[in-house]
Amino acid sequence: MKKILILFIGLLMFNCSDSTNINNCFFGITLNETINLSNPQFIDIQVPGGSTIVNLGGRRVLIIRRTSTAFKAYDMECPERDCNSFMTFDGLKMICPCTQKEYNSLNGSPIDGNGCFALEYNVQQISSTALQISR
Repeated sequence: MKKILILFIGLLMFNCSDSTNINNCFFGITLNETINLSNPQFIDIQVPGGSTIVNLGGRRVLIIRRTSTAFKAYDMECPERDCNSFMTFDGLKMICPCTQKEYNSLNGSPIDGNGCFALEYNVQQISSTALQISR
């Protein structure tokens, strides 16, 4: 009985998983920036539904304010990495201009279901006027 219990607990421990999307299309990209939402360039993300595209740490980044406390941030490099132009954002989806491939702004997934996800950054609100964006 003791062996079965130990085996059961061991199986439970190894079966736990993280639901974070693993993006194997972007290697070696790091970002660790703090932004001040009081700066004029971030006025569009001071209200839910707002978005802005900024240069942070040498990367072009889309920041979207989902709710009063929830933010999303995506790298604007095309996930297939075969395009020298940055993606555009139409308010709902990100679009790679070279291939016209579209990506969902809720989770970065390709709308057609094929290929890599857009690179998502971690966003943490560290105060009422500051965000930490990292990867």
